[in-house]
Amino acid sequence: MPVAGLVPGPRRESVPADLLVRNAKVFTGDPARPEARAVAIRDGRVAALGDDHDLALLVGPGTKVVDALGRRVIPGLNDSHLHVIRGGLNYVLELRWDGVRSLRHALAMLREQAGRTPKGQWIRVVGGWTAEQFTERRMPTVAELNAAAPDTPVFVLHLYQSALMNRAAVRAAGFTRETPDPRGGQIVRGRDGQPNGVLLAAPSALILYSTLAKAPALDEADKRTSTRHFLRELNRFGLTSAVDAAGGFQNFPDNYATVVDLARSGELSLRIAYHLFPQTAGQELADLKRWTEMVKPGDGDEWLRLNGAGENLTWAAADFENFSEPRPELGGYEPEFELAVRLLLENGWGFRLHATYDETIRRDLTVFEKLAAEGLFPGGNRWLFDHAETVSADSLDRIAALGGALSVQNRMSFQGTAFRDRYGAEAAAHAPPVRAMLDRGLTVAAGTDATRVSSYNPWIALHWLVTGRTVGGTALSPAGNLIDRETALGLYTRGGARLTGEQDVKGSLREGWYGDLAILSDDFLTVSEDVIPGIESVFTVVGGRIVHASAEYEGLDEAVPPISPEWSPVAHFGGYQSGQGGARQASLVAEAVAESEQHRRWRVGRGSVPETQPPFVDPCFEH
Repeated sequence: MPVAGLVPGPRRESVPADLLVRNAKVFTGDPARPEARAVAIRDGRVAALGDDHDLALLVGPGTKVVDALGRRVIPGLNDSHLHVIRGGLNYVLELRWDGVRSLRHALAMLREQAGRTPKGQWIRVVGGWTAEQFTERRMPTVAELNAAAPDTPVFVLHLYQSALMNRAAVRAAGFTRETPDPRGGQIVRGRDGQPNGVLLAAPSALILYSTLAKAPALDEADKRTSTRHFLRELNRFGLTSAVDAAGGFQNFPDNYATVVDLARSGELSLRIAYHLFPQTAGQELADLKRWTEMVKPGDGDEWLRLNGAGENLTWAAADFENFSEPRPELGGYEPEFELAVRLLLENGWGFRLHATYDETIRRDLTVFEKLAAEGLFPGGNRWLFDHAETVSADSLDRIAALGGALSVQNRMSFQGTAFRDRYGAEAAAHAPPVRAMLDRGLTVAAGTDATRVSSYNPWIALHWLVTGRTVGGTALSPAGNLIDRETALGLYTRGGARLTGEQDVKGSLREGWYGDLAILSDDFLTVSEDVIPGIESVFTVVGGRIVHASAEYEGLDEAVPPISPEWSPVAHFGGYQSGQGGARQASLVAEAVAESEQHRRWRVGRGSVPETQPPFVDPCFEH
């Protein structure tokens, strides 16, 4: 692939590279050599970094030479907490509202999808959005879902808080006047006792997920195709690795079969380190014991490998994080929890723990300190807390003493306003206290917790890390809890590698390390803050393979099979909605603004809201 201006260097013995990216602003992530102009990759690993002239001697007849056109190149991103396996199995079934700027447009998408969805199938809007991102600053109503899709079941998940269902979905789910509320959840009913289409996590999200599980699943062939397209969607944003956090309705080994098959055939385009999560309350210890006899952490290869247990070890210890509800009061879970942790450590397993609140973290640490007296902590096994929004300074010191780490996600991008309204601005300013974690020298990694709450777009998370703002622009964190852009990139690259014990092979661009990189559409290190959420990769490489290519590089990436089934929302709308169709979306947003203001004035005239009420807030939809 000839490139003008490439001048071969002096002839000397050299093995040609498979891929050379030149004319770039390379951020290596390596303090010993933070910058370069070119990167050469051979046999899936970085062969050399340097100037264009220096690396010209690595160009051979089979070398693909790519001109970055002066763009920023970074090490491939690594989401340290992503439900990538479960997300892949369902991706092509979902109508994604990620990035949609107006509710009017979101409902138009739903209405259009209803026209192509076959009988018996559901329309599922499952995470990645919040009312704050819409111009109207509100959620849809059940009436709007009924109007948009009168006959097709519609299920719309809103964070960990609630779900909306149209009449057809209520019928399809089998909810009636006699259906009891599940533990930790509520089926909201009208005056006649009939379910009205609203489900509430109170505070457990299991009611939301168990209802979603009633929708038809894909067959095995389509699960494979769905997973490949989801991984390609992640590659679109520069992701080259992810740590799968397991989760509810992700059984091992059944629900892992698709990624195992793709790994065996060499068709994964994302490196995945995965965890195992006991699914049935009361059966956790039996499951963990069985797994320790079947597999061990590190099993697999550089593309797919077991990392440990979690993010729950026992269901009784899970503190559900619906910030619209009070913090859950957990029972006496310690005896069984201690047995689970002991079993894992004695068998050389690491683990990760879902822990939102400091109250839970303190109780868990007390168990760990008891085991530390026996020499089990720190014992060489990697372990970490996930989320940790309200972790205290004292708990951070205890985590450090026990050799633990932390994985933080931008859940506050989507739930920050609800958190602030419940716990106050001061608590929200340090939720989680990222700066304090780093000041203690703790290993900290960043991620999204996608796909059922936050969006899988890593640039929204990076925007939150450096600005402390929600997707709606609300400022939560002060400067003292923010981090600079290079540090944020480190949490999204080197941080994730440390959680999986791969800090010597990935997370930076260094000779001999994995050839994972992304050429960015905009320079994260220099663009204005408001541009960051819109950044994408125009060229993503994993192990020397070109797994995503757009803009000037269109067509250079590996082919993926067509999306199946043909009626898939992703086949028509795609995944994350960047740009929203230019002029058409701008027109829709303008119409939505006007419509919202008309609605406000109508309510003022009826005396429902005061004249001073901000035009973008509808009190019916505050959380």
